[in-house]
Amino acid sequence: MEYKVKTYGDAIEVIEEIGILPLAPLIPDFPSLNTITLPEYWHSETEFDPWIWRTKFSTDGVAGYGKFIKKKSILVSRHLLPYVKRVLGYDESVEQRYFNGNISKEAVEIYKIINELEGIDTRALRIKAGLKESNKKKIFENALLELQGSMDIVISGIQEKRNEDGGKNGWSSTAFETYDSWAFRNKIDIINTDKEESRKYLISFFSNVCSIESLKKLEKIFA
Repeated sequence: MEYKVKTYGDAIEVIEEIGILPLAPLIPDFPSLNTITLPEYWHSETEFDPWIWRTKFSTDGVAGYGKFIKKKSILVSRHLLPYVKRVLGYDESVEQRYFNGNISKEAVEIYKIINELEGIDTRALRIKAGLKESNKKKIFENALLELQGSMDIVISGIQEKRNEDGGKNGWSSTAFETYDSWAFRNKIDIINTDKEESRKYLISFFSNVCSIESLKKLEKIFA
């Protein structure tokens, strides 16, 4: 698959065609956002900047965005998102999984905060979770990875840091939302297939859009 993407619209077409798009190479012989775009446009702060696009896809409801696979940032098309969620996610709630010892206490607490304050940014979330201290940074990051890996939460956009005059001041901060909230707002389809049926659907889809080598890797990911 050879793509050379110059515009945001071009990138949307690629995501819709191939279903998922990692930000960086993850799957053998499979596109990623940084391999299909021109390196000189990255961090250019122009309309052609893929670094800006990565959250715009989610803000616009074009694709789900988060560290869903192998702790790496992935974009998933609206069409495939419910199937990927069914395969990577759980039937049990976050609270049930904590009760069963399958998720950390920090992840549960962070999920509750995000559920109450949809779209909260990373800085505010870390403070509210009581994990602001530098020695707790890893705990915070691991809890976010837990929740993204099971697709309980998604990255919904960014919050720009601004000064008292309203001017941009410092780095922007990632904003998080529960999958259910984001999917409802963006009218993502609700599917009734179980985990195995969803897995078969995904493998069937990818068998038509990628190489045998790519498909083998995807079969392991969605096993």
